[in-house]
Amino acid sequence: MTFLGLNRGLNNKKLKYMGLFSLTQELAIDLGTANTLIMHNGKVVVDEPSIVAVNIKSGNLMAIGHKARLMDGKTNPNIRTIRPLKDGVIADFEATELMLRGFIKKVNAARGMFAPSLKMMICIPSGSTNVEIRAVRDSAQHAGGREIYLVFEPMAAALGAGLDVEAPEGNLIIDIGGGTSEIACISLGGIVCSESINVAGDVFTSDIQNYIRQQHGVKIGERTAEEIKCAIGAAVPELDNEPEDYIFTGSNMLTSQPQTVTLTYSEIAYALDKSLVKLDNALMKVLEEMPPELYSDVVKNGVYLAGGGALIKGLDKRLTKKSGLPVHIAEDPLRAIARGTGIALKNIGNFSFLIGGDK
Repeated sequence: MTFLGLNRGLNNKKLKYMGLFSLTQELAIDLGTANTLIMHNGKVVVDEPSIVAVNIKSGNLMAIGHKARLMDGKTNPNIRTIRPLKDGVIADFEATELMLRGFIKKVNAARGMFAPSLKMMICIPSGSTNVEIRAVRDSAQHAGGREIYLVFEPMAAALGAGLDVEAPEGNLIIDIGGGTSEIACISLGGIVCSESINVAGDVFTSDIQNYIRQQHGVKIGERTAEEIKCAIGAAVPELDNEPEDYIFTGSNMLTSQPQTVTLTYSEIAYALDKSLVKLDNALMKVLEEMPPELYSDVVKNGVYLAGGGALIKGLDKRLTKKSGLPVHIAEDPLRAIARGTGIALKNIGNFSFLIGGDK
């Protein structure tokens, strides 16, 4: 009896260890041009910049995410910082793989030696080509993914905004990320009409850099321009709640001496206007292409904004003035796409619009 009980105990332990090896971990990944977010069990476990730092001589990864971002613009000739994605798609396959591996390692840091089987849901731009889709799948597989599903970003954004994407009614979503802005009318689990433009957060940052160089004669880096955008980025010259002026010191382009600059949100609205006009026009193009019955639904339901660009102050007000439609900002718009990707992951068997299942 003693030996039998011991054997049973050992077998139970063995089964438990086998269970550890066979565990499947589900990760929802918003692989963005500017930031990568990973959700696990409904919680954001990674929210970091999409950037890696690599030693040029050895090819070894030095840092990813926040740590690599701190190195950006401050490296020596032996270190290179790389943003693996451009305009929403993979521009550097190896760097993307390194970044994904690093982020997944962070998620599983507490798991020790027992690496789970990974089931991934990754969102991709709606206009992705077959080559671009394959690049995402390959990167995910090389990073350890066993089952890989893909969802188009407008669908993920709509899910994250709390919209019923399978309902027989029109919903209009605008997802403004780092590399692309996507505008899509969704009905019955599909994208009816859409427009994707390469005018988004990165372009807004560049607009701010150019404006400060031209109007103030001061040279600033991408990180400083990004901080200005987050602090006083505006889409209209007049706001009800005016943010405080932004003060910074940069290098005068003529004298190379320090120069302090005070910026108002109205200046930034002026700096972004040319790019925002392109967003205005893209929205109007989708509205023109929309079937009348779906247009009626959008008039009733309004337009939903998601992505980091939704945080540009007064953007909802600007788009309402342009389109005549009510514009709503999704709850926590920065994480709406990741949230929607997580919902898609939990409903793999229910949603017909998902791509993949590659093993």
